[in-house]
Amino acid sequence: MTKVDDDLKRAHAYRQSWVIGFGLICLAVNLILSKIVSLLGFPIYLDTVGTVISAVMSGYLPGILVGLLTNLIKGITDDAALYYGVMNVMIAIAARFLYKQGWLKSIPTTILLIIVLSTIGGGFGGFLPTWIEGLPTGGLWGDMVMDLIDKTITLGICILTLKLMPKKLRGKVKFQTWYQNPVSPEMSKELKNIECRTLSMRTKTMAMLALAMLAIGAACISISYILYHNAEVEYKTQLASSAAKTAASMVDPERVDDFLEHGYAAEGYVETEAMLKGLLDSSVHIKYLYAYRIMEDGSHVVFDIDTDTLSGEDPGSVIPLEEAFDPYMEQLLAGKKVPPMISNGRYGWLLMAFQPIYNSAGECVCYMCADISMVDLEKDAREFFMEMIFLFLGFFILVLAIGFWVTEYNIVLPVNAMALCSDVFSKHSDEDINDGIRRMEELGIVTGDEVENLYHSLCKMTHDTANYIADIESKTETIQKMQNALILVLADMVESRDKNTGAHVKKTAAYTREIMLSMRELGYNTDILTDKYIFDVENSAPLHDVGKITVPDAILNKNGKLDDDEFSIMKNHTTAGEEIINRVIDQVPDSSFLKDARDLAKYHHEKWDGSGYPVGISREDIPLAARVMAVADVFDALTSKRAYKPPFTYEKAMEIIEAGSGTHFDPQVVEAFKRIEDKVRRIQEDFGIYND
Repeated sequence: MTKVDDDLKRAHAYRQSWVIGFGLICLAVNLILSKIVSLLGFPIYLDTVGTVISAVMSGYLPGILVGLLTNLIKGITDDAALYYGVMNVMIAIAARFLYKQGWLKSIPTTILLIIVLSTIGGGFGGFLPTWIEGLPTGGLWGDMVMDLIDKTITLGICILTLKLMPKKLRGKVKFQTWYQNPVSPEMSKELKNIECRTLSMRTKTMAMLALAMLAIGAACISISYILYHNAEVEYKTQLASSAAKTAASMVDPERVDDFLEHGYAAEGYVETEAMLKGLLDSSVHIKYLYAYRIMEDGSHVVFDIDTDTLSGEDPGSVIPLEEAFDPYMEQLLAGKKVPPMISNGRYGWLLMAFQPIYNSAGECVCYMCADISMVDLEKDAREFFMEMIFLFLGFFILVLAIGFWVTEYNIVLPVNAMALCSDVFSKHSDEDINDGIRRMEELGIVTGDEVENLYHSLCKMTHDTANYIADIESKTETIQKMQNALILVLADMVESRDKNTGAHVKKTAAYTREIMLSMRELGYNTDILTDKYIFDVENSAPLHDVGKITVPDAILNKNGKLDDDEFSIMKNHTTAGEEIINRVIDQVPDSSFLKDARDLAKYHHEKWDGSGYPVGISREDIPLAARVMAVADVFDALTSKRAYKPPFTYEKAMEIIEAGSGTHFDPQVVEAFKRIEDKVRRIQEDFGIYND
């Protein structure tokens, strides 16, 4: 760990402390403002003010945390707040996203932002009570209007905070937490837009995290629902059984026959019914309370307590037996205890608990039954299920935000930054390589894991690679100089046999370079005339007459015109040069340099109209290098002194070259050559030639 790494970690901790502190302030703002408006009785909440401010100024993750924690804390005393946690999270995401799109920079977009946030708050808040009973609501449109006022105040406070908070302080509370030196906005955009062959690591990680969260969440919610449902059934069963036992204790078993026969007129009936009525009214969960004598012809009513929605049957009435009784009829007729049962009959979906009432002789005179509505039980379970879902959605978004942050700043951005800095090594330019090393070192990645290990290894590798490339370039340069020197030595050996040529090979090489550069400036053959091609042709040009080494001295240095046989032998120097260079190519098959030299040696006497030798090809079939050499070769022959002629002036030589345009020479090559008079004269001066 270097001092730079320590400094970066301290800087990260310093930034995090500001973000955490600001988040706690925003959380307090949510709780305090919502408490104030609640105490004042205002029909708004103002519990997203801190959420919006945190999201806008700090970022997605702080805003989501503030929103979720607000509802979790409020949920300690108000269960309904738990359902709205996901709404607060969605408001944080929307506020941050639209703020980044510039929606707070003008009045129209600010109004649109208010509408979006109130739609999330009021729309979600308006629909939620339709799924879960007991939640406060003023109706969908009423909630929308109230939330429009709420979000207008919220955005107003947010805008005021943005204007009053110093820019330097806003920078401190912005949540980034780079685990490296922060890069420029331009490089950050470039890092995030690096393309991958398939899915990016960011996408894969987030998809895997989302699928894992959904799978775990579905399993946990399902298990929680089942456990809650079973526990609720068990609890309600015990409650019903307890109520049945309590009610049974209120009935005098010795008077049951009298109650059945005389009903309200029986002694003690009204008093007993009143006690049972009081028990029913005092119990929140018991829906029906009654006493039946179960006989084969049906259920004979002893007591059937009235409810707010249903009047009880008169004593002595006979009610058809419920289908739910069928499995237990033998026990019921025998007056034995039966387990609680669930019935879905004429009185609805009910959980029924029976308590037999025995007289002094040990005979079962009737059963006291307490019913609990399964609809209410299922409603409670459904509300619990919905509560779990909404809580899960809030935490799901939070975990995804944390996962995105961890993936982005611990893996994706550091790896992409290293890849971007390493990419310059493919350019092999000293300036690019040194810039890449500098940028790599400036990253200062301190993730503390395998990514940091990779970074340090890559830093070392870049230094080693740069040194290796420098060494290779130095050796390549030495080899190149040696190669050029050997070519010149070989060309000089050939030239020394021809007493007429002088510095012919050196001048023609210089001419070919200037001609090719001029052609490229004119836009001719730009796909071929690359820097490498021009370099290769210039340096292989001295070999264009290497085949003359096979021509006898008598013919090569004849003082006069060659006869037909001699000229035929002289022409063979083109194919001889090709054969010589081919033997070298056989040893070095991948050299484009030698292939250019072979083209020059074989085809530099070909003519544009096809009347040249040794093959007689024409126009573009002649390699470009040979077409350029044809002009350079003839021009140098014309302007050089020979034993059989004096040197021609530049003007005279150019007249001959122009006259051959379209017949002997490629017109584009001639046009390019005409443009470089100053450079041609300078080359002639360099070789001590002064002719006008």
